Amino acid sequence: MKNVERIANIALAGLTLAPLVVKVDPNLNVVLTACLTVFVGCYRSVKPTPPSNDNFPSTVSYTAVEIEFTKSQIVAAIPGTFFCAWYASKKHWLANNILGLAFCIQGIEMLSLGSFKTGAILLAGLFVYDIFWVFFTPVMVSVAKSFDAPIKLLFPTADAARPFSMLGLGDIVIPGIFVALALRFDVSRGKKGQYFKSAFLGYTVGLVLTIVVMNWFQAAQPALLYIVPSVIGFLAAHCIWNGDVKPLLAFDESKTAATSEEESDAKTTKKVE
Repeated sequence: MKNVERIANIALAGLTLAPLVVKVDPNLNVVLTACLTVFVGCYRSVKPTPPSNDNFPSTVSYTAVEIEFTKSQIVAAIPGTFFCAWYASKKHWLANNILGLAFCIQGIEMLSLGSFKTGAILLAGLFVYDIFWVFFTPVMVSVAKSFDAPIKLLFPTADAARPFSMLGLGDIVIPGIFVALALRFDVSRGKKGQYFKSAFLGYTVGLVLTIVVMNWFQAAQPALLYIVPSVIGFLAAHCIWNGDVKPLLAFDESKTAATSEEESDAKTTKKVE
């Protein structure tokens, strides 16, 4: 699967740079970029120890702060600093997208929902949230258009009146961490991409449907309105078909992480003995 990951990374990089040299249909660009980003983030999230869902500790320690860097992080900081400075000074769409894609991939890689039940509740809540703020108030659309920060991806168009199509980072990261959970569920069961494929297909279908409806009505659409039912629906249908509802609902990454740590400690103890 490493080769597939490399191909996806190269494809994402090429697609990001392509509008600089060739005309790329913005609708196709939106779908391919978002799907490749989710794909890359999902596979980067598969690690010996699952991502932690305990990102907000209840206690704060005021001891001396120790910061460690790897060589690769130091090397990556050089172009990272350049892109940050470039975006701050020029607000160029490419710098915006590079930073946005980095945020998306890191978010999908590092965040964990813990369980599918938690994920379904989160997606359901954001489903309602997205619909309300897009259809019933002008806030979401106006913020997306006026707030100048890498909170969205920009896709150049040939329309002078509307130079860019936009996709919010939340429409990639939020469903992406759910799709990544499906991949790690497959890995925990020793099955290669069984439910990941259905969840990823659901994300793709939902995103395509968003683009179709947006172009049909020529109006901004809450992407999660289409993505959430598609992701959950495709995954649920596949799960019901295979009779794996109970294992899927019982899956809990916090328990998986605890088991992994216990096994690691046991191996360490044996080596010491």
